[in-house]
Amino acid sequence: MFSFRITKKSKKSRARLGILRTAHGEIETPAFVPVATRAVVKTLTSKDALAAGAQLLIANTFHLHLRPGEKTVARAGGLHKFMQWPRPLMTDSGGFQVFSLGFGQDFGTGKMLKEKSNKVIKTGQQPQKLRITDAGVEFRSPIDGAKIFIGPRESMRIQEQLGADIIFAFDECTSPIADHAYTERSLERSHLWATLCLKYKKKTSKQALYGIVQGGKFEDLRRASARFTGALPFDGIGIGGEFGDDKSAMTRMVGWVVDELPEDKPRHLLGIGYPEDIVPIIKAGADTFDCIVPTHYARRGFAYTSTGKLDMKKVAYLKDQKPLDKKCACEVCKTYSRSYITHLWRAGEMTAMSLLSMHNLFYFNATVARVRDEIRAGCI
Repeated sequence: MFSFRITKKSKKSRARLGILRTAHGEIETPAFVPVATRAVVKTLTSKDALAAGAQLLIANTFHLHLRPGEKTVARAGGLHKFMQWPRPLMTDSGGFQVFSLGFGQDFGTGKMLKEKSNKVIKTGQQPQKLRITDAGVEFRSPIDGAKIFIGPRESMRIQEQLGADIIFAFDECTSPIADHAYTERSLERSHLWATLCLKYKKKTSKQALYGIVQGGKFEDLRRASARFTGALPFDGIGIGGEFGDDKSAMTRMVGWVVDELPEDKPRHLLGIGYPEDIVPIIKAGADTFDCIVPTHYARRGFAYTSTGKLDMKKVAYLKDQKPLDKKCACEVCKTYSRSYITHLWRAGEMTAMSLLSMHNLFYFNATVARVRDEIRAGCI
């Protein structure tokens, strides 16, 4: 049931238009993928996410394994029925938590460094709260401290029971402060896990399985990983890991990877997507990409608009009767004023987070829709 068809290639960049077909519908690419970590886009219902233009959501394997557990989801008929989402779904592999609950937590870093660091992770070094071996990763539950082991076999079994249309191979997302030797050893392990995920995925499963390209900021490792992963019989390719310490490094890295990948497979960029990233990563060749940005910032009082990011916590907006964005066609902008949303925020009403999340999600999806139009018109 899964297929990918390229409908137009840009003559100006690596951007392209395509159609991803799954058992739960088609996706026009490029597409932004909102994050539904625990089977929900935070503060929104599935109907809200649909109304905001979402074509595809990505849920988190590790967190759903913790609670409610994949067996509970399977008994409900799978993620689609459990969360009442009628369109396609992805689940990640749990590989990001190898970083976020490991070295990311140890050193207080994200996938992209906000400032230069003199700290270095070297070969053989282990995170404080988990242990990485060739067999897989032993985590400590952030809920109760219980030991949890996830390797390629476990990741495949959990994702199969969750039942998303697209699943990912288990990998290690490396830290931006890992040196070349550590990243190379990690990459060897992720490549081993990739082959095991293909082996362990049930032959009867109709889920599409994406491999993941790693290699950190290092061009030789990124290109080698792209060649290795692209040569395996995956249905699509994820581009993961860390992305250096500036935006230009990130787009260069995506370009290195895309140069080495088979053209006919869809490419998903994992965990990247500020508004200023959208055009560069699509021009670099990403077909789909996920990010928490629209809802993360909404829950902190920020609205993304055609005139920039607005801090709706500011008292000055109490006197502003304009919509969040006069160019936006979302229901929030059609219905409510900046004044009202700021009032809700300052009064501690949770609806403010929901309205800002709805607007931001619509804004991101509408932005990508305009980029698709620009590719169609030959402008990008």
